[in-house]
Amino acid sequence: MRLSRYYLPLLKETPAEAQIASHRLMLRAGMIRQEGAGIYAWLPLGFRVLKKIEQIVREEQDRAGAVEMLMPTIQSADLWRESGRYDAYGKEMLRITDRADREMLYGPTNEEMITEIFRAGVRSYKDLPKLLYHIQWKFRDEIRPRFGIMRGREFLMKDAYSFDIDETAARKSYNKMFVSYLRTFSRMGLKAIPMRAETGPIGGDLSHEFIILAETGESAVFCDQGLINMAVPPKTTDFEGDLQPVIDQFTSLYAATDEMHDEGEFNSRVKEGDRLSARGIEVGHIFFFGEKYSKPMKAVVAGPDGGEVPVQMGSYGVGVSRLLGAIIEAHHDEAGCKWPTSVAPFHVGLINMRSGDGPCEAVCEKIYAALEAAGVEVLYDDTPARGGEKFARMDLIGLPYQITIGPRGLEAGEAEVKSRADGQKSSIALESVVADIAGKVKAELDYA
Repeated sequence: MRLSRYYLPLLKETPAEAQIASHRLMLRAGMIRQEGAGIYAWLPLGFRVLKKIEQIVREEQDRAGAVEMLMPTIQSADLWRESGRYDAYGKEMLRITDRADREMLYGPTNEEMITEIFRAGVRSYKDLPKLLYHIQWKFRDEIRPRFGIMRGREFLMKDAYSFDIDETAARKSYNKMFVSYLRTFSRMGLKAIPMRAETGPIGGDLSHEFIILAETGESAVFCDQGLINMAVPPKTTDFEGDLQPVIDQFTSLYAATDEMHDEGEFNSRVKEGDRLSARGIEVGHIFFFGEKYSKPMKAVVAGPDGGEVPVQMGSYGVGVSRLLGAIIEAHHDEAGCKWPTSVAPFHVGLINMRSGDGPCEAVCEKIYAALEAAGVEVLYDDTPARGGEKFARMDLIGLPYQITIGPRGLEAGEAEVKSRADGQKSSIALESVVADIAGKVKAELDYA
């Protein structure tokens, strides 16, 4: 993509309302624009990252055996009355009356709707288990929307729902999602720690939040340092096999948010030198809640003995749009974002230091075409801006690699390559730069 044709409205000054790094950088880098309290338009650069995050989530859900579908944003109030949650949910629910005076709502979550869809199509235990998911926009009328997309009112979420004949089978579905989440966040360059959590309005008695450590996190977290370096299951993981040993490995060490934290248990289970107290950002939440929805909504199947059995259910959420902010919180410096290659809007920023110069333009065009042919996504700065402005812009948007072409380098037959992650610069022969960068990008995208 040529920058001269792209829409990238950068801000020189940080808006006063932007209190945390991700909010500041997303506004300054032209990724989002606020359209209302807690409501944002996703501009081209931010939208590219959002779609890459969504695709990683989708791939890992598919790998775990979940089946994708799509449910509407608007739901009937009658479904929520069946479960008993319509009046209990609170003012965060946006309630709507259509022209026929039917009571509707903008879905904050989808347990009721998926239960209705399931009960209409599944009749026998022989059709179980079922694991369904969708990636859809949600709305929760936060009393104090803040921190940009981290606590907005409209947000993109992946929510999955499992249906099983008994608790043993249901816990296997829960374990699949647990492992899937570990892999999902790892692929985005995040170390997410599973922590015991309250179930809240979703319900149930088994729940884990997945938290990444960040100074701006909304939760206090307490855990064993050993969790930080624990290996994530590889992509060869057999999701139909026994995943309990993996779960046991991660849950054997102490980890809890402030809501579930027990100081006495923490001190007794974790050696003093291994105790970690920090702040964290929730990026995923999984629940097992048994018959909470299936029983009142009569989501039953014929069991092995022919009698009707309410199915055992779980739900599993990932904040897809929230993840974008979380990744920035984990990967940035004073100059701007530092995107992991897997979610970067482009892999490489190609900088022409002298637009209009024939030799510089010819070499840039050749490198641009060769990188794209090699499957590398390039943002080519072909604008007439000064060099300092081009460098600052590339640092702000945070692409993993920068290639700079200028008259001095051409005389030496070299391009300057900068790694945004560590700031290291090197000079690489022009004939080798495409293969070098393409090899690095491919290796970084070839996840474990």
